[in-house]
Amino acid sequence: MARIKIAIVGLGKIARDQHIPSLAASDAFELIGVASPHHSLEGVPSYPNVETLLHAQPEVAAVALCTTPQVRYDIARFALQQGRHVLLEKPPGVTVSEVQALEGLARRQGVVLFTSWHSRFARAVEPARTWLVGRKILSVKVTWKEDVRHWHPGQTWIWKAGGLGVFDPGINALSILTRIMPTGLALKGAELSFPSNCETPIAATLQLADGHGVPVEVELDFLQTGTQTWSIDVRTDTGHLSLSMGGTVLSIDGVAVTTVQQPEYANLYAHFAELVRHGRSDVDCSPLQLVADAFLCARRVDVAAFIE
Repeated sequence: MARIKIAIVGLGKIARDQHIPSLAASDAFELIGVASPHHSLEGVPSYPNVETLLHAQPEVAAVALCTTPQVRYDIARFALQQGRHVLLEKPPGVTVSEVQALEGLARRQGVVLFTSWHSRFARAVEPARTWLVGRKILSVKVTWKEDVRHWHPGQTWIWKAGGLGVFDPGINALSILTRIMPTGLALKGAELSFPSNCETPIAATLQLADGHGVPVEVELDFLQTGTQTWSIDVRTDTGHLSLSMGGTVLSIDGVAVTTVQQPEYANLYAHFAELVRHGRSDVDCSPLQLVADAFLCARRVDVAAFIE
């Protein structure tokens, strides 16, 4: 089967660390172009923007948008209007309404839109979801703490409105949580800590409840040093499930469960290929909706300025 010709828009850290290597190893896609106002990719035709790229390479069938979230909507809208399938790196937009508008446009254009929550494709997430089916959940605790200076050095966009701050990593936890929980989640309360020189929070606590009223506690921190913590612990009536290392390690009652060793972005692109070949979109706003709800109702706490 012919490989799908794809282009990348945005050549930042996530594109170079994950998307480009995953496409190079893919049997389903062929990377034939990139668009970035400031960077180029050796060996691949490079253009300053998506308009120039699609005009020069009309054979491009799909685009993966790896730009900062603040500029993603207009680029996605243009690509969809030009009849291209679109993969949105997380978060899929600055607002829920942006994503919903793009979903409607994709449907009218007859092309595929994929909100690619990459952490859902970590190897232990689906086994965890399967194990929880039919069990009575008693409590859930999410702890997601990492060092912004290590993972996002010099990336000032993350502290500007729409950059999400601590929710940039935290939304990964919420994407896993909304995938594995058997019922929907509702935000009941939140506290967001804003540095005096930032427009987005550097730490957060959320109180959620599932469809049965079971409490779900979420603790996020962007100033963790040393060992990084990306864990979800679920206590049920028949055992304790623990997901750690960002959804790559699963244990039940303290015993490790063997899972297939497959990189999450390889799984993500395999899913995107299936969507394109079957003409089916995959759009889920639930993680972004929880973040939006937190900004709506949270108690604000002012903290010291962030120093890079």
